[in-house]
Amino acid sequence: MNRTIIITGASRGIGRAIALQFAKEKDRLILAGHHSTDALESLKNEVLSLGAEAAVFTGDLSSAPVCEALVNYATECFGTPDLLVNNAGISHVELFQDSSDENWLSILHTNLSSVIRMSKAVVRPMLSAHSGRIINISSVHGLYGASCETEYSATKGGIISFTKALAKELAPSGIQVNCVAPGAIDTEMNRNLSADEREALCEEIPCGRFGTPEEVAELVALLASSPLYLTGAVIPIDGAWN
Repeated sequence: MNRTIIITGASRGIGRAIALQFAKEKDRLILAGHHSTDALESLKNEVLSLGAEAAVFTGDLSSAPVCEALVNYATECFGTPDLLVNNAGISHVELFQDSSDENWLSILHTNLSSVIRMSKAVVRPMLSAHSGRIINISSVHGLYGASCETEYSATKGGIISFTKALAKELAPSGIQVNCVAPGAIDTEMNRNLSADEREALCEEIPCGRFGTPEEVAELVALLASSPLYLTGAVIPIDGAWN
């Protein structure tokens, strides 16, 4: 399709799967991450092998100047961004009372500040073009909350509210903003679970298994080509877990 697409948190898991999904559609990809240059370069080579174009950007996307630099870099490489996928995220599993302020600030800035600042940076050129799409990756925990992931849930809930509000603000300008809320997906973030914990969790999920990053990527790709009237939506992909 030859769209210019920025994907944050692209080096692994869901972000990596999203990049490969769009590579199959021959889009122009900016693969962004924080400390993952080698992994991003490896992904870039895979994207190129699929006949798409790609460039790599590393930096702390909780910083507004870095977000501006990323959007400027994407524009220099491939033109005005058509789509931003805000996927970067981290989690700490611990009791709320044991969480340090340092951990909270890390989760807040990585999961929520990056989404707000990246969106602000990309909206400016999208407004000039009177078109564009933003897809934010949240979590079902942002909808329903999760014990021992209280602060993670708070940031993911913030992404959902941000999506709904920004969609209302940008709809008159022809810019679509939607959110995907994955459930239990088989990524590194969930591989700290023991075999017994995974089995117990699968028993709670009507589909009887973890989802795959590729399934989330397919949903993101569908949203990226959906009618513009579909905006402000929060779409769970969780095997009917919640």
